[in-house]
Formats: sequence, C-alpha cells, structure tokens
Amino acid sequence: MFSGIIATVGKISHVVANETGLRLTITAPDLDFSDVILGDSIAVNGVCLTVIEQQGDTFSADVSRETLNCTVGLEGGSAAPAEVNLEKALRLADRLGGHLVTGHVDGVGEVLKFAPIGESHELVIRAPEALAKYIARKGSVTVDGVSLTVNSITARDFSINLIPHTVAMTTLKRLVAGSPVNIEIDLIARYVERMMDDK
Repeated sequence: MFSGIIATVGKISHVVANETGLRLTITAPDLDFSDVILGDSIAVNGVCLTVIEQQGDTFSADVSRETLNCTVGLEGGSAAPAEVNLEKALRLADRLGGHLVTGHVDGVGEVLKFAPIGESHELVIRAPEALAKYIARKGSVTVDGVSLTVNSITARDFSINLIPHTVAMTTLKRLVAGSPVNIEIDLIARYVERMMDDK
C-alpha cells in the first residue's frame, strides 16, 4: 500500500526483455535504500513493483507483459520517459499524507491540457470511459503515482490544480497535451460500487 506522496524521481537506466516481460533497473540517488530488502514493494509511476535486486543507488524489478499492456512509462527508451516517480511502500507508523493507493493501475488516460495558472498549473486529463464514473469532484485520484485532488469533472475529462511543490518534485512537469498517464481511481469508489451492486 502507498500514499501517493512521491519520495523522489528516479531514472530507468537499463531494460532487458525476458520471456514474461521486462526487467528494469532503476537508478535513484535520492531514495533511501537503508530499509529496503529484497521482496519489498516500490511504486514506479504508480505501478507496484517488487525489488528483486538492490545495490548502491539502484534496484531492479520484473514487469509482466500483462502490466505493460495496461500501463505506460515502464518501457524505457524512446517508448516512454526515462524518468519515473518513486515511492516506497507504507509502514504502519507512516503518515498518510495523500490517500490509500494500491499501486494497481486501473487504466491509461490522456493529458488534454497542462498549463501554468499563476504559480500553479492546471492539468486536464481524459479518463477511459470505464473509469470516469469513479472520479468525483474533490475526490482523490492517482496520476503516475501522484495523489491528487480532482477540482472538476465533465463527462470523461477531469481537471486538477498542481501546486508548485508537486510540479517540482515529480515527473508531472514533463507532461504535454497528448501525454499518456497511469490512472488509479480512489479505492473507496470500488467498494461503494460493490456495496450498491449487492442491494
């Protein structure tokens, strides 16, 4: 489980294809690895991955073909940005600064607008049709692993106000119209739907 509060931005430094997908090596000089052991989870652009190797300021993780088919930003090279948002899994004693994030991406959205407004930025994203009903005004949504609050939503398009700190500390600063982004809806919305279906 994660909070959507990004610890640092890392870089995909090496990608190797294998029978089941890809093995990524990610370099993260500013990530504290002192409490990371093999088998731990780290969210990479919002995708929960398992650490299979760790040395110095790098770690490696395998990404299945299924995960690659429903996410963006993990392929490395020219297919996606080399920089990735990173967050270690929560511990029970940690503050929950964002919202509960599973690291299981629900779908890929498309950036319609990313533009400065005063000191902040407005980010407008078109969600996949199947996910739009789970996104609510003033609700939480995760974009490329970042916990954000929805300002408004019309049909499939929702807008977010990004404060300068969020822009500076994450890869969201690289977004342009047309950029694909990983979206994870608020976990609570799924449970509410399930409860309503049972009535």
